[in-house]
Amino acid sequence: MTAVLDVAAGCGHAARMLIFKIFRAPEWADLDLAGETRGAPVDLADGYIHFSTAAQAPETAAKHFSGEDGLVLAAIEADDLGDALRWEPSRGGQFFPHLYRPLKRSEVVWSKKLPLAGGRHEFPEDMA
Repeated sequence: MTAVLDVAAGCGHAARMLIFKIFRAPEWADLDLAGETRGAPVDLADGYIHFSTAAQAPETAAKHFSGEDGLVLAAIEADDLGDALRWEPSRGGQFFPHLYRPLKRSEVVWSKKLPLAGGRHEFPEDMA
C-alpha cells in the first residue's frame, strides 16, 4: 500500500502552490499540439505523471536530465488538478506530487526554457 499525503490537511499548505514538470523539447511540442499528455516514458511506465515542488525541481533535473539541453519547465497550480493529484513518498522519503490523469495544456500556468549553463540547469528565480 502506498502512503499518500493530503497536502491541504496534512502538510499545512493553506496557500495555493505551483508544482513543476520538466519536459524534453519533443514532449513539450507534443503537449502543445495535442492539448494534453500522459507524460514521458517514465510517467507512462509508472502510471502517473511525476512533478516536483520548487525545492525539489533542481535535484530532479540533476538526477533525471543531467546534461540535457532544450528542456522546458512548466508550472502548474496544484489545487487545479483536483483529487487526481496525490502526494506520495519517493526519493529520500520526500513527498512528491503525482498526477493520475492526463495533464491538460490549459492547466499550465507558465512555461520557461530551462537553460543548461556550466553543466547545471538554471531555474527561474520566481518559481515559488
